[in-house]
Amino acid sequence: MRLVLSILQAVRDPRDINARHDLAELLFLALAATLCGAKSCVDIAEFAEGREEELKEFIELKHGCPSHDTFSRVFRLLDPQELSDALSAFMAALRRELGLGAPRGVVAVDGKALRRGYEKGRAFMPPLMVSAWDAETRLAIAATRAPASDEVAATLALLKSLDLKGCTVTADALHCRPETAKALLAQKAHYALGLKANRGRLFAAAEKSFAAAGEIAGFETRDSGHGRTEVRRASVLPLARLKDAPAFPGLKAIGRVEALRTTADGKTTTSVRYIALSKVLTPNKLAETVRAHWTIENQLHWSLDVVFHEDDARTRKDNAPQNLAVIRRLAQNILAAHPLDKPMASKMRRANWSKDFFYELFTHMR
Repeated sequence: MRLVLSILQAVRDPRDINARHDLAELLFLALAATLCGAKSCVDIAEFAEGREEELKEFIELKHGCPSHDTFSRVFRLLDPQELSDALSAFMAALRRELGLGAPRGVVAVDGKALRRGYEKGRAFMPPLMVSAWDAETRLAIAATRAPASDEVAATLALLKSLDLKGCTVTADALHCRPETAKALLAQKAHYALGLKANRGRLFAAAEKSFAAAGEIAGFETRDSGHGRTEVRRASVLPLARLKDAPAFPGLKAIGRVEALRTTADGKTTTSVRYIALSKVLTPNKLAETVRAHWTIENQLHWSLDVVFHEDDARTRKDNAPQNLAVIRRLAQNILAAHPLDKPMASKMRRANWSKDFFYELFTHMR
């Protein structure tokens, strides 16, 4: 807990000097309550009130338990970048405590809308959070809000703040653009970026080149479940075999993943995806990289929606939606890092029911 509190104490307090409650304590209470299932500022305040004596064992609470209005006001005023920086600092410290170095495998980057966190009259433009996800450890390593829903600009800023040397950064076709490729190459990282018709000439060259290549070596996987069967085949064409490909920073190859899905009623659909690569991968490695990218959807975004109910969060004013989103990601990382072989929702319930397990969520990191 000292580790978490020391990091939270570095966040600058946006309130006047006459503020009664310590900011680090407020943020810790919000994190602790979220670990135990709190979904709103009202829930956080009720958690603090219900466990006041227990919480006083490690924080002072000099003026008693804060009200839900206090939590709401703090999160509305707090600079989101301050809390995002705290998330990054926490993850660096957590990796050190767990004996992990900087990420060296696949780092997936993707945006997620806070669907009910929009300002009044602007339901068409909810706040957008961009997260960086270490696919190997299944931990979010950074997150930031996309200003004016500009995911590209937010992603570029996020990438520049991370140590990505040796990593393969994956992202969808929105980020298949020269400035993103240059930013990753400058970080001494590789990229595997989705390629669609938004990059017209490169996409056309990929389609034309694979069509002309005929039968090429590939790697095939077959998955069955939930009444459907899916066969995927990955293949790679190096740059030398691409016809009429326009210049693109660092491009070394194009990958292709063909998917054939058959449902229980016998209907079959096919899809083809292309991936711009800064390193020539084997078909097997390409398949692994693409599958690793989707863990950000299946294990981070799914968890935030199903376990933390992020899509239902109705906090809307000022900076509160994105600040609470960062608190959720901190809580998600702490729960995910705990070695208990149970679903995240089960760990959350245990933290709420068991004082010992709640302490263990923090102490096992030492």
